[in-house]
Amino acid sequence: MATGRPALSSMAESITIRVQSPDGMIKVSATKRDTAAAFLKKVAKEFGFSTNGFSIYQNRNKTGEITPQSKSLSLLKIKHGDMLYLFPSAAPGPSGEIMDVAAPPSTSLTSSSSLSRPQSSLSRPQTTTQIAEDEIDQYLAKQDGKIYRNQDPQLCRHGSMGKCVHCVPLEPFDEDYLNHLDPPVKHMSFHAYIRKLTGGADKGKFAALENISCKIKSGCEGHPPWPEGICTKCQPSAITLNRQKYRHVDNIMFENHTIADRFLDFWRKTGNQRMGYLYGRYTEHKDIPLGIRAEVAAIYEPPQIATQNSLELVDDPKAGAVEEIAAKLGLRKVGWIFTDLLSEDTRIGTVRYSRNKDSYFLSAEECITAGDFQNKHPNTCRLSPDGDFGSKFVTVVATGGPDNQVHFEGYQVSNQCMALVRDECLLPCRDVPELGYAKESSTEQYVPDVFYKDKDKFGNDITYLARPLPVEYLIIDITTTFPKDPAYTFTSTQRFSIENRDVLGETQDFHSLATYLSQNTSTVFLNIVSDFHLLLFLVTNEVMPLGDSIGLLLDAVKTSNEELAQTWRKSEQWATIEQLCSTVGGQSSGLPDYGAMGGPPNPTSSSSMWSCRHCTFMNQPSTEQCEMCSLPHS
Repeated sequence: MATGRPALSSMAESITIRVQSPDGMIKVSATKRDTAAAFLKKVAKEFGFSTNGFSIYQNRNKTGEITPQSKSLSLLKIKHGDMLYLFPSAAPGPSGEIMDVAAPPSTSLTSSSSLSRPQSSLSRPQTTTQIAEDEIDQYLAKQDGKIYRNQDPQLCRHGSMGKCVHCVPLEPFDEDYLNHLDPPVKHMSFHAYIRKLTGGADKGKFAALENISCKIKSGCEGHPPWPEGICTKCQPSAITLNRQKYRHVDNIMFENHTIADRFLDFWRKTGNQRMGYLYGRYTEHKDIPLGIRAEVAAIYEPPQIATQNSLELVDDPKAGAVEEIAAKLGLRKVGWIFTDLLSEDTRIGTVRYSRNKDSYFLSAEECITAGDFQNKHPNTCRLSPDGDFGSKFVTVVATGGPDNQVHFEGYQVSNQCMALVRDECLLPCRDVPELGYAKESSTEQYVPDVFYKDKDKFGNDITYLARPLPVEYLIIDITTTFPKDPAYTFTSTQRFSIENRDVLGETQDFHSLATYLSQNTSTVFLNIVSDFHLLLFLVTNEVMPLGDSIGLLLDAVKTSNEELAQTWRKSEQWATIEQLCSTVGGQSSGLPDYGAMGGPPNPTSSSSMWSCRHCTFMNQPSTEQCEMCSLPHS
């Protein structure tokens, strides 16, 4: 028995002390007889600090500092299981790496010093590159955002300089305030959600917006790849669908009714559905704290195959040019719009009210399409490790309302839906448009389980497997409005033909351009060329595409500068376009020449060359057939 006593005594002297640092907690093994100096060396080795690069205290408020001295831990009254608090004496260098414990005490804690343990889990994350957020996000991040209230004459009992619970400013994410607005707001703004995450004592130190991933993590070498093997390290987590509490865009507003009316003309004339891209800008929406509004200035209609019940998009060779022109005009693609209209009574012009709470607001296929668009247009975010989180891309549906008139309804899909669509985990149901279906795992793809919660007939929360899935869990509704005072980014009062409407007989060629110019009664050149579809034609036509030479005109339209427009009007490009228009139909008298700053018109010159009315190719006067398409002159 005597031989066992020293071992028992040694076990009794061994203690474990917890050390809490800003980067986490580590348990340090020691003995009661260890001196404070020896204990501090053990801590330095565990955390990767130099011996003079930190301070340890017995209390969180930095009292009871433990200094490197010869006193033992037992004399300092440090017992087994005690918690000590470590505070670095200097911030890490820009690289976020750790100081070598073997460095001499005189070495300062800088990024140029010798480094060790660069892969330690306690090292601070490396500084990421600065993320360029959208202008509206940068603006709202600098705003106070609080909701200021006046004094209540009945409840406030203090002076004009005081505040109480009845008049103190509210936070922008206050749910009671949002619920009492008229109409009530179900979703707080995204920047209000960020304020909620970054508020509190830690000021958002640990706030991070993680994007959901439904794919197996790559690089796991402990087992064969799927389907032969999978482990908890690489397996994606199951997803429980929740109704999103915030939205990235809080309002959609068309600048004027003309934009929407011209888009609806296609359905009115053909009865077929139509789809288009919304171009505009993001601005502040002042009706909601820290809200964002998508203002629509124009609609571009890409090539598509349309019927009364379906839409199919085809490849658009002009997509890149459209994006470039919109960017030079200060616009960007903010969403997409499609029609779902069916006439109810053609005599009085009513449409069927088909999308409601008893049917659906967006079908599963439309949700998947919206999710795909949102994934292609991510929202840059500084709080996300990936540099982007969610999307500001909106969906607008032109459909019948409760009064059997055309209504515009705005939506987005949740970030969970975006993840399911991006990783190809969501499918539509063939016969039930309001239901989606979460794919099952196969040998080609592992799909995590997807659940949603609902209440049974007794009011209990029941978790269901999302096979099938009500798409209402994926939808966020957005108010769509028109202003009382219309605004016009494009000021032309005459309508130039819209692209890709050949089925209506509306073509974009020099004959339609000549007609447009001859019928335009404005004497201000800027107002004549300030048409989104006209500018697209000038850049993308096959006879004389202007390309980079139209930059000055785009700047004039963007800034509403008539002088710049007149400067461009004197260029050779516009003179050539006028010459081409004057030869269409063999007459020139109908094309006016717009004088500077609305001056008197000058007579235009004529040419003996003739333009083919089929392909608009310019032919020599001696030819009887078009040299391009071989069709006759007359």
